[in-house]
Amino acid sequence: MAKGRSKGARALVWLGVLIAGLIGVNFSAVQWGGGSWLPQLALDLEGGTQIVLEPVVAEGASVSQEQLDQAVAIIRQRVDASGVSEAEITTQGGRNVVVAIPGEPDAATMQRIQASAKMEFRPVLQSAAANVPGAEALPVDPALESEPATTPANAWDQAWITPALQAEFDAFQCSSIDTTTVAPVDEPFITCSTDQSARFLLGPVVVEGADIADAQVSAATNSQGQATGGWAVSLELDGQGPEDFEATTRGITGLPEPTNQFAVVLDSTVLMPITSNAIITDGNAQITGGFTQEAAQGLADQLRFGALPIGFQVQSNETISATLGDSQLRAGLLAGLIGLILVVAYSVFQYRALGLVVVLSLGVAAVLTYLVVTFLSSTEGYRLSLAGIAGLVIAIGITADSFIVYFERIRDELREGKHLTNALETGWKRAFRTILVSDAVSFLAAVILFLLSVGNVRGFAYTLGITTFIDIVVVALFTHPLLRVLSRTRFFSQGHPLSGLNPQELGAVYRGRAKFREPVAAGKGATSSREAQRRQTIAERKASVGASTGKED
Repeated sequence: MAKGRSKGARALVWLGVLIAGLIGVNFSAVQWGGGSWLPQLALDLEGGTQIVLEPVVAEGASVSQEQLDQAVAIIRQRVDASGVSEAEITTQGGRNVVVAIPGEPDAATMQRIQASAKMEFRPVLQSAAANVPGAEALPVDPALESEPATTPANAWDQAWITPALQAEFDAFQCSSIDTTTVAPVDEPFITCSTDQSARFLLGPVVVEGADIADAQVSAATNSQGQATGGWAVSLELDGQGPEDFEATTRGITGLPEPTNQFAVVLDSTVLMPITSNAIITDGNAQITGGFTQEAAQGLADQLRFGALPIGFQVQSNETISATLGDSQLRAGLLAGLIGLILVVAYSVFQYRALGLVVVLSLGVAAVLTYLVVTFLSSTEGYRLSLAGIAGLVIAIGITADSFIVYFERIRDELREGKHLTNALETGWKRAFRTILVSDAVSFLAAVILFLLSVGNVRGFAYTLGITTFIDIVVVALFTHPLLRVLSRTRFFSQGHPLSGLNPQELGAVYRGRAKFREPVAAGKGATSSREAQRRQTIAERKASVGASTGKED
């Protein structure tokens, strides 16, 4: 008996450690990470910022719906790159893209949205430090040649640099960059780095951003495959990308610096120049450069989500009010409260004192859910929408269902004549398998819904997945251990009528070999008697007949 009590106590201690840990990480996020003890709200409950993006195309050109749909998908990936932000990205008038973001977006998110031009890889023909700001630009002599003296053989051919282009590069001021201008893909052009610290004279495009299949952060390795202790970006190309990339690296590898480099260009500026150290034949490359993990992740996000089919410029940026507001939030919370009251009322009516276990378990589940949601809100950008609240309300039913499965298993064991302690353990083994299967199905549904959906539906799937996992934790670390502890008390162990675990009230009819309790004819026990007779299983009847036959022999 002491062993069962100690097991239950240990599980409750582990639950306390888990809750303390969640409180600790939330405290750290609030104190040092700019977090909050309250979950952030989504666009439908809080309002936010609306950004209208206008496509930049040549005069007279049109934008297809396919281009717009692809742009919406990529911008949504950019916005959601740091977590579930509950943003809404739609098209407007068959031309513009409207991005609505909850609250006030940070600088990084705004940069993801506004960095909307096509991404390109171009070879570096020349590079130099940026001209001193404020210095007078040297005029370019119009009499200089404007065409190459010889036809360039490839994109990295120095024949692209005419005297006029050289003079323009020498005089170029980084402050004069127009990020709304779409540079021609088959001609060289002059630009600067994103931080305007360096100038670049770049050749024509060698790899389109649309050919970037994936970019992930990885540990940097040397040519022997050994880790160097730094961070890198692993780049994967598809389509025409591998072939073009091989031709480029084959042509520039081994050339003197900076002509052995190609530039990653986004919004007409150079994200970074990359030195080609080897010929890449399979479209898989590793980009290194003394990155921190954060810098590598930022570059990977830009590479993955930078390849828009068309360029955009910000047409407007304004604050918008909540689409639903406080009244809908209160209605959602009220629905959850009503559901909770009904579950508690049913539990007390059906299970009597066991209803207290239900109330306490739901309370623990609520605390764990709140701490997890708040932590994800502070660290991963998760925002609670009305759909997310619906997921939390549904979780009440999922958690209560687990309690019912467990309690009914225990009561079935008591009906078979087992002692409460044995009934708890046997019932737990059988019930926990059922609970795991049920929660696994719910969790799988949440994962599939999250992966295949967008917008608010993802918020619903997110909270559903979180609460399903928490349900297993609560049942395993609180409900079952608490019943272990309570089973040692006189009130429960002796089957008090109000305990909800009274064998007579449950119709426990089997008493050893071939003996059954006589049903009560009338009065209060009549209902229990009928229930007892109804619940005699075929197995019990066979056991009775078999025992009687053995005795006569």
